[in-house]
Amino acid sequence: MSIRDRFPILQKKVYLNSCSQGALSIDVRQAYEAYLRDWDEKGSPWEVWVERGEAARQAFAGLVNAEPDEVAVCTSVSAGVSALASALDFSGERNKVVISDFEFPTIGQIWHAQEKRGAKVVHVPAAGNIIPTERFAEAIDERTKIVSITHICYRNGSRLDVPAIIELAHQKGALVLLDSYQALGTFQIDVKTLNVDFLAGGTLKYLLASSGLAYLYVRQNLIPTLQPTSLGWFSQANIFAMDSYANTPSPTARRFEAGSPPVPNIYAGVAGINLIQSIGLGKIEVHLRDITGAIKEGAMQRGFTLVSPVDPARHGALITLRSHDVTQLVKRLEEDGIITSSRDDNLRISPHIYNNLADVDRLLDCLTKHRELLV
Repeated sequence: MSIRDRFPILQKKVYLNSCSQGALSIDVRQAYEAYLRDWDEKGSPWEVWVERGEAARQAFAGLVNAEPDEVAVCTSVSAGVSALASALDFSGERNKVVISDFEFPTIGQIWHAQEKRGAKVVHVPAAGNIIPTERFAEAIDERTKIVSITHICYRNGSRLDVPAIIELAHQKGALVLLDSYQALGTFQIDVKTLNVDFLAGGTLKYLLASSGLAYLYVRQNLIPTLQPTSLGWFSQANIFAMDSYANTPSPTARRFEAGSPPVPNIYAGVAGINLIQSIGLGKIEVHLRDITGAIKEGAMQRGFTLVSPVDPARHGALITLRSHDVTQLVKRLEEDGIITSSRDDNLRISPHIYNNLADVDRLLDCLTKHRELLV
């Protein structure tokens, strides 16, 4: 079976909205059916469900070259980052949080919520569709507790120079959180090579699963030093101890987990990651570079305004075009059978391994048809 055949929606639509949600595969549908079958046949199979959670942990660890004990299984990136933020001490002189203006809103909101605990949040501004690394160098100093950056901007697809920013932060003794939600599943990410302290991401987008499942990687030697106050049943060393008289956090990254896990989404998440791994991230990266390159070239040749950087090294799988009525443009494209999305005044076009050059040609022809909505 071909890759495209695994995604039934492609039989009737051009799906270019993976930055919002990956297309539904038969693998994920079968995973949900397996969850329902286990529930139906076994009644209350908590041992099986806990095992599935561990399979999800191992799958994500393998994806980013982490140890399973360095991975927390969460319901969302917001939950994982909130637990991490609760474990940081902002009472001393090192209380500064440096974030970029490319962050997903929730990340900024979580760090601003720490201002009541003494955090001082500093934003690194953009320069058009990029953020020069020098601006991070100007913002990060000896007072910086943590630098929180996105791998790929959800608004315009811009890619930060992550290795350089991590090095700048570590030179000043600061920690680094990398939000890789818009990057995971599109190219290889190795937490050891990056030397990043924390990495967050979820399965909804390019990992081809569904909402309700995310991960937080925590570097091994940092785990004992962090005591989150945002926690739950599965954050405990023994989840079946049921001890209401003490908080005994897990010695692993599981201490950043919360209450009852999202069991159905765990089944789906494992299926999505396994599908990505079976295809191969190297193959996916090359394919996406070809597809996004064709989109950019075609769009610029037809006179449309590219918002994402032209250089393929500076953007992810998300390509954006300027529109003066993007809501109407998304609607018109949907009527033409092309699924996209928008942020700000940008049309977001986000292909994946299941898209091909015929999809690109159809997109460009429909954009030309509606060029009065483009800038």
